[in-house]
Amino acid sequence: MIGLFGGAFDPPHNGHVALLGAARETFGLDEVIVVVAAAPGHKAVALPAETRLALARAAFPGETILLDEHPRTIDTMRAHPEWQDALFLVGADEFADFLEWKEPDELLRRVRLGVATRPGYPRERLDAVLGALDRPERVVFFDLAPQEVASRELRFALDRGEDVHAEVPPAVWALIEREGLYGRPRSYTGAA
Repeated sequence: MIGLFGGAFDPPHNGHVALLGAARETFGLDEVIVVVAAAPGHKAVALPAETRLALARAAFPGETILLDEHPRTIDTMRAHPEWQDALFLVGADEFADFLEWKEPDELLRRVRLGVATRPGYPRERLDAVLGALDRPERVVFFDLAPQEVASRELRFALDRGEDVHAEVPPAVWALIEREGLYGRPRSYTGAA
């Protein structure tokens, strides 16, 4: 079974890595394709697409990493019929807003959703979304240990000059430091 894990990855963090690992273990995924949104239709990004692509490659070594030029998930799925019936991985927060996505019911005709839940997340929010879908049986839930990290908070912390190396994979932190991303001082001088 193919898993698809999409996002801005601005920056990718340990929560992203944990979600992918839990999904791989829960569903026995044969392959995971990490899809980096070049220009997400639902949020602004801090870094250019190619830089976020490099960060995703650092966060998910050994996985297939693709840059997606489509701003909406349904458009990506239309462009990739070979991904029909793949398991598209999202967190509970994203699923809570799923009805606001472009053509959510059409998306569920093309892929199944694997939704990572964590202890304490209000199940009634998820059940309300499920109840409004044409094909709720195409949504499966899996457990994820609590992760107290979000890309937005990491960007704010980095902007304040804070060290967030414990919240991101080591290779991501090395890239942030070396290239001076998110306002960090650049640590790599390189030969001129």
